This record gives sequence, structure tokens and C-alpha cells, in this order.
Amino acid sequence: MAVSSAMAATRLFLRASPVKSSLTGLTGGVRSSLGLTLLKRSPDCTAEPKAQRRHAAHFTYHPDPAPTQYGPTQKMNLFQSVTSALDNTLAGDPTAVIFGEDVAFGGVFRCTVGLRDKYGKDRVFNTPLCEQGIVGFGIGAAVAGATAIAEIQFADYIYPAFDQIVNEAAKYRYRSGNLFDCGKLTIRSPWGCVGHGSIYHSQSPEAFFAHCPGIKIVVPRGPVQAKGLLLSCIADQNPCIFFEPKILYRAAVEQVPTEAYQIPLSQAEVLQEGSDLTLVAWGTQVHVLREVAAMAQEKLGVSCELIDLQTILPWDTETVCKSVVKTGRLLVSHEAPVTGGFAAEISSTVQEECFLNLEAPISRVCGYDTPFPHIFEPFYIPDKWKCFEAVKRMINF
Repeated sequence: MAVSSAMAATRLFLRASPVKSSLTGLTGGVRSSLGLTLLKRSPDCTAEPKAQRRHAAHFTYHPDPAPTQYGPTQKMNLFQSVTSALDNTLAGDPTAVIFGEDVAFGGVFRCTVGLRDKYGKDRVFNTPLCEQGIVGFGIGAAVAGATAIAEIQFADYIYPAFDQIVNEAAKYRYRSGNLFDCGKLTIRSPWGCVGHGSIYHSQSPEAFFAHCPGIKIVVPRGPVQAKGLLLSCIADQNPCIFFEPKILYRAAVEQVPTEAYQIPLSQAEVLQEGSDLTLVAWGTQVHVLREVAAMAQEKLGVSCELIDLQTILPWDTETVCKSVVKTGRLLVSHEAPVTGGFAAEISSTVQEECFLNLEAPISRVCGYDTPFPHIFEPFYIPDKWKCFEAVKRMINF
């Protein structure tokens, strides 16, 4: 059927062409003098197939300066900084256990590589392919007093565990009147687009859990933040979900402290101060907006203030609102679909708190309300050009 359709389309194309061509057998394909003519006329074309160049990312990663307050540093990418945080935890806390699908072998992204050999199979171990069971086991281990670190192999597969997270982990302390809790539970999961992940390996589900009091949600932008924020999640007395931007696992490289350190949760970071417009993002999108801020300054003379939210729940309303009062404009960007995304919550809060300070409508530049595509990912993601167009609209409002 597909071959017949292809042949019919070819005949239609050839009828419309002034160049005569001949069709050969179905397995031989089409020999077209038009095709040969085009090859001859184009200086860049050869009869040999040329490998298509693929760009790995839709952003340029700009590493943060090496921190000096936490001791000696070492060059690490993001997955190595996660490994370092887990190593520090296992070394310092004899109750800590790490579990999930394939973590004993190092995990699909190598975040737990070497930890089973170093700390033993009773502390780093595989689980069945059952996300509900992984989180349920983690809740039980945390209630019993262990520091439980669960891995969901991809954030796209966290939904079978939704009931355990929302109805059990988040409510355990409340329903027991603070007699019991599972605050020593941390759930790690690779998150966000990666360039070729399609519908089941590209999702950003943070907004689903942001509607649930009792848990904390954190997304780092790079290796230094990943280690410090993950250690803060592990030490926090509330269950935490730690989403790791998988496209940054190897693309992001920084000087990371080798010793344990913590970065406070629920505190946004102002990465660049500005006076005309506030840009808010988290995870990978921070680096997209960093480029947008540079473009706005260079092409429009617009000064942008860039904020990395870092913690989605509970989020830092004070830092964001303080910035919007100063700039009068707000753009929020994330990869998840725009409807019901966390940008809507930020927009609503800022509108309530800063209405009289706004110079233009708040802009959300997010993913479309469609499943995450495969080959059309470059058109789906909120890249710097979409964000830059939104900046221009706000400035010209």
C-alpha cells in the first residue's frame, strides 16, 4: 500500500515536470533524469548520500562560576554531580538506600555507577519495573527511618506512582497528626526534552504535582545546583521530587565541590539583574532565556532580569514579585504544555500581587497543547526565537 502510494506520488510529480523520466521496478525505485539534472546543477549535491547534521541542543550552555564557599572542586557534568551527591549521602548516612530500575548497574544515565560496588547490594539495588511499587516501598522505608532515595527511570513513567505520591507520601504526616511521616523520601527522575525522546521520554510533569500540598518539587539548571539541591532534598523533612534535565546530563559541565553542601530550597536565584523585563524559568529553559536576555540587550536595548525558580513547590513568590514590581513585565517559559502549566500559577500570582505595576500583559512561552512530538520537536519547544518575539511584543505593547 505504501509503495503504491509512493509510486502514484512519483507519477504525479513527473507528469508536472517537463523532464522525461522512466520508472523501474518497485525495488529499484525511480531513475529520474530530473534528479540527475538537479544533482549536476547543485554544487553541494553528490550522488552519494550525505549524512544529515543534527544539532544536539536548542540552547548554548553557559557554566556558572566555580563556587568557592564549599571547598575544593572537581570538573563534573550533571550526572556526575548527582553521583557525587548520592556518594556523599551513602558515606555519611548508614540508613541511606538507593533503589529503582537498573540503578545497581549504574542506571540508564549512569547516575549511580559504581555505588553498588562501593556500598553493597543491600544499599543500592534494583527493583521490578513497577513505579507504584518503587514509590510505595520508598514510603515504607522512610516511615521506618531509612533515608530512601528512589529513582523513576524517566519522568514520563512516574504516572503509575501518582497515587502513592499524592495520596500517600504527601498526606502521610497530615493524616497521622504528625505522629508519622515519610519526609526522608526523595524521588529522582530524568526530566524534559532531549532532542529525540518523543512522547514517552520528553515530558515535564512538574505541574501535575504542584497541585499537591505536602511534597516539594525541585529542578536544577546545572551540575553545581544539581548536587546542592539534591542534598537539600535528601536532608529535608518532607518528601521531595527531584527532576533532572536529561539533556544536561552530559552537556552541562562545571567545577563542582567534592564535599557535601546544600543549596536552600524554595529560594529562586537572580542570575542577571535588569530593569525592563523579568524572565522566569527552571531547568534547561534557564539557558534558553539566558540567550534571550543577551539578544534583547543587543538587538533591542532591553535590560532583562533573569530568574531561575529552582523550586517549583513551594515556589519563591517574593523574589519573582519583587522583580516584576521593578521591571513591570514578566515572561515565564517552560517546556510543558501551556494550558495548566506552572507558568499559569506564576502568572496568576503576579497578576494578583503586582497588577498596578504591570506595563504589559504577562507572557507565557511554553510547549503546545499536544503530545510531545518526535521529528517536530524543534517546532514544539519554546526556543529562543519564540521567547524573543514575546519580548518584542511586550516591549511594544
